[in-house]
Amino acid sequence: MTRALDRISKGVETLSAMEPPAPEPVDDGSAEEIARLSAALEDEQMANAQLEARVKSLHDQIEAQPETPEAPEPDAALQEQIAAQREGMQALDGELQRLRQANDALLKSCTEMREALAENLGEPHLINQAMLAELEALRAARVVEVAEARAVLGALEPVLAQAAGEEEAAQ
Repeated sequence: MTRALDRISKGVETLSAMEPPAPEPVDDGSAEEIARLSAALEDEQMANAQLEARVKSLHDQIEAQPETPEAPEPDAALQEQIAAQREGMQALDGELQRLRQANDALLKSCTEMREALAENLGEPHLINQAMLAELEALRAARVVEVAEARAVLGALEPVLAQAAGEEEAAQ
């Protein structure tokens, strides 16, 4: 890579050392060349003006087109399905909150029981409290599983119904 950079810098030095070519002397044919180039410039200016007019007319046509139509009203069945899914998700969230609270209570109860056992105190009410907290956590976990299953079924039912309708239509 270094060698390549060295070659490039030597090439640049060589080019900069060379004298620029002298301009060609103006001869009598240059007037004809200027006239030809002026005519070509006028042609290009006219073409440019035509293109600008065309672009302006296209912009006018776009602006003259009616506004895009408003979105159609959503399907009532779809709205009902979305509402049912929202309700299912809210129920699932509520049950998850209940599970978290039950697990927190179980953790607290286990900590208290562990502390009592460390002090060689056998507290029967702590054992009962831990068992009740564990039962509540198991119940909450079961309810969460049911809510999750309902949410999955709620999402699958419309898809399965649509697939069954398409299958019947194909037959």
